[in-house]
Amino acid sequence: MPDLSAFPITARWPTRHPDRIQLYSFPTPNGVKVSIALEELGLPYEAHTVQIGKNETWNPEFLSLNPNGKIPAIIDPDGPGGQPLALFESGAILLYLAEKTGRLIPADPAGRTETTQWLFFQMAAVGPMFGQLGYFHKFAGREIEDKRPLHRYRDESKRLLGVLETRLTGRDWIMGADYTIADIAMLGWVRNLIGFYEARELVEYDALAAVPAWLERGLARPAVQRGLEIPPRG
Repeated sequence: MPDLSAFPITARWPTRHPDRIQLYSFPTPNGVKVSIALEELGLPYEAHTVQIGKNETWNPEFLSLNPNGKIPAIIDPDGPGGQPLALFESGAILLYLAEKTGRLIPADPAGRTETTQWLFFQMAAVGPMFGQLGYFHKFAGREIEDKRPLHRYRDESKRLLGVLETRLTGRDWIMGADYTIADIAMLGWVRNLIGFYEARELVEYDALAAVPAWLERGLARPAVQRGLEIPPRG
């Protein structure tokens, strides 16, 4: 049985199954990327709810796993060489899980690189821009009298949706016939944009065709439905 006691985070969130991947997360668009991937892959894991609203990511135990203080993070007790591996950054975790299993990413080098390209597109553009739009449209930023920040993030979010629309036209998934970590990375963010962020009309989502059809296909997957609720909010 693996011994994870060397990781301080296990003192704050005790593990009952140290032989399983330990997931420290909350069901945000970034958090659900990893839970969806784990569900899709059927890997055994144990989920721990980190209450981001209570600033639990800033306690010393969590920071020992991710010094950037963000969810999600994992510990894989069976990492490279059979040694435990701690990992943060949702995109890096997706790549790690895909490479560990040889699934959710093309086997050929060109396909793998192209999938990684779209994963980075989500990490560098979709996540940050959609998140800022949510802040200025729904949360504290909406009280700012100067609407130029809101308009900037609205326009950039619309542009990024247009990039996705072009890519998905004539395709079931971002990589064509194959559902990959690129899709998993973006599903939660697009869902959040038009749902929790209440920006559907603002970004003219209903003028799109390929993106809504893709989102519907993704949300219909049982593993996606399960992953969206993991870990429980508590």
